[in-house]
Amino acid sequence: LTSVTIGDSVTTIGNGAFYGCSSLTSVTIPDSVTTIGNAAFAYCDSLTEFNGKFASEDGRSLIIDGVLTSFAPYGLTEYTIPDSVTMIGGNVFYACDSLTSVTIPDSVTTIRGYAFYYCDSLTSVYCKATTPPALGCEVFDGNGSRRKIYVPAGSVSAYKSAENWSEYASAIVGYDFENGVVVE
Repeated sequence: LTSVTIGDSVTTIGNGAFYGCSSLTSVTIPDSVTTIGNAAFAYCDSLTEFNGKFASEDGRSLIIDGVLTSFAPYGLTEYTIPDSVTMIGGNVFYACDSLTSVTIPDSVTTIRGYAFYYCDSLTSVYCKATTPPALGCEVFDGNGSRRKIYVPAGSVSAYKSAENWSEYASAIVGYDFENGVVVE
């Protein structure tokens, strides 16, 4: 299975529907779809694009009512999450081995559990929110060694003491997003 066009009569794509379809490269979703289940496209390592309903402008994400629910990882080492995202769903980037850097916009207020779990090449996380987003469990566990989480310079102590962020306190670093420099 390399390409899927969901039929116009389909309203729901269930939990894990295409889980592990390692040859799947593209998915087209019709307007009839209203729900996409958890991990519907997890471990689709060759996935390069989503088309149709819920597809982000760059075609790399599915976003439903502000929630990033799925990601097409193939060939990407860096990714900037769209500003329209307010929540990163659980397991969305789980085991995205090629991802080395991700930028999370200040619109994100919640990051669900295991969102970046076992992204073993991920070494740079740029989180632009001045208030730490609510963080689920084990979000950044299994990332690349020496992984740094860059946050607004004035928010370092808030992140280091926030629930679940405190687990990553030694990796949290102040950053000036306007000038693109680390602030000690």
